[in-house]
Amino acid sequence: MGYAGYFRLDVYRLRHRLYAGGWGVPMRREIFDRGHAVAAVLYDPQADVLVLIEQFRTGALVAAQQPHLTAAFSPWLIEIVAGIIDHDETPEEVICREAVEEAGCVVRELRTILPILTTPGGSSETVVLFYGLVDAPPCGGGLHGLDEEHEDIRVITASPDEVWRWMDEGRIVNGPALVGLQWFRIHEQALRTKA
Repeated sequence: MGYAGYFRLDVYRLRHRLYAGGWGVPMRREIFDRGHAVAAVLYDPQADVLVLIEQFRTGALVAAQQPHLTAAFSPWLIEIVAGIIDHDETPEEVICREAVEEAGCVVRELRTILPILTTPGGSSETVVLFYGLVDAPPCGGGLHGLDEEHEDIRVITASPDEVWRWMDEGRIVNGPALVGLQWFRIHEQALRTKA
């Protein structure tokens, strides 16, 4: 182990099979063990709106300091509801809890989309993506989050067309949100028929 605190860094010595046959030389790799997470595209079929959240992200603030990223994005990111899986919870339990904590929404129906790897070159983190049917909070949804987790979350409700415009304009830059929302965009007509 390289480091253990709020996050963990593990050190591996390994080698792997080569496409050309045989084995590669031993190498050392540090892997950031952030834990495993869940995220959900929340949709209200009656109001025909997606429920998104916006919150400050320190990683985005630090990333935006890079000269090639100056003014590329704000540290206040538009995202989908998400959370870290604790050892005693299922992914489904976590996303239902997070939907209430972060967006004030009770998930009526939940469907697994797929698990994704966020940055597999240096992290073991996975995110299980879900699609959830909800009743959107009134008046845009207000402010949510847990004080003990220093969360200050603004809920946003928007039509799918408005969200697609934000994606196309580069306003949504969070990876799991883009993957989940693009999945919804591709399957939108079939999902509307079933809802």
